[in-house]
Amino acid sequence: MRILLVEDDAETARFVARGLEEAGHVVDRATDGQDGLFLATGGGHDVMVVDRMIPKLDGLSMVRAARAAGIATPVIFLTARAGVGDRVEGLEAGGDDYLAKPFAFAELLARVNALARRPPLQAEQTVLRVGDLEMDLIRRAVTRAGQRIELQPREFRLLEFLMRREGQVVTRTMLLEGVWDFHFDPKTSVVETHVSRLRAKIDRGFGRELIHTVRGAGYVIRADG
Repeated sequence: MRILLVEDDAETARFVARGLEEAGHVVDRATDGQDGLFLATGGGHDVMVVDRMIPKLDGLSMVRAARAAGIATPVIFLTARAGVGDRVEGLEAGGDDYLAKPFAFAELLARVNALARRPPLQAEQTVLRVGDLEMDLIRRAVTRAGQRIELQPREFRLLEFLMRREGQVVTRTMLLEGVWDFHFDPKTSVVETHVSRLRAKIDRGFGRELIHTVRGAGYVIRADG
């Protein structure tokens, strides 16, 4: 595992680096926030260990800048500032863990290893596609075969719910809960009516249906007919 250590205290840096290297890790070191940010943006690190009180660019600012640059490497703050407010600041700045000095190296190593075992964050999906149907969640826009389709807010939510479950049968109850936030059956045709309207906009005139009724079960959206 490759670890970035940003620590200006030479004795602490040597102690931590030696321990991590003895545990089989590769350690890159920086003594200030500017160099730390430069190394962080180079990528390739599994975990960053960052002191808060470092020169040129303090640890909080360094991590904020790294997060703003899209760097998702897990960060553990290692610092003498141990108050509750300090820990909250560290976590809100983009830190994943916070260990106060003085510390036991065995605990630091365990926390570093725990951070490295976390699954990587997945980028949030902003565009959904089923065949030639596309939904842009940021622009709140829907197109099919390049043609813009105007949807009402509830129709948009209904289509999003279906598209996120492409190929899966979605029941009436699931739609009532997921689209209308009903946790009971209102005994109305609200689902059927909205699905019918959505079909008229999504499928009519495009030659191939995407939204299908599964008799006795619900609905499914799929591109393979």
